[in-house]
Amino acid sequence: MIVARKFIISGLVQGVGYRFFVQRAAARHQVRGYVKNLADGRVEAFVQGDEKSVEDFKHDLIAGPTHSNVEHLEEMVVESSNLYSAFRIER
Repeated sequence: MIVARKFIISGLVQGVGYRFFVQRAAARHQVRGYVKNLADGRVEAFVQGDEKSVEDFKHDLIAGPTHSNVEHLEEMVVESSNLYSAFRIER
């Protein structure tokens, strides 16, 4: 079953390669969607895929790359979308 989630990640997550880390994690877990920086210093990610892949991806979001420090991860259940055939970094 395909599930979709939106995550808002806060902490030290901009300027540390976090979006590129997330893009690699998405490829590893074979999920689709996007990641982008928010103006307030947080990062937003939308992801969809099978339930286990999305859950594994979420654990990578929490871990982050070496120089990041994830303080909080907000998870929202959302409708899946046919807009994403791959995972991309949005500006």
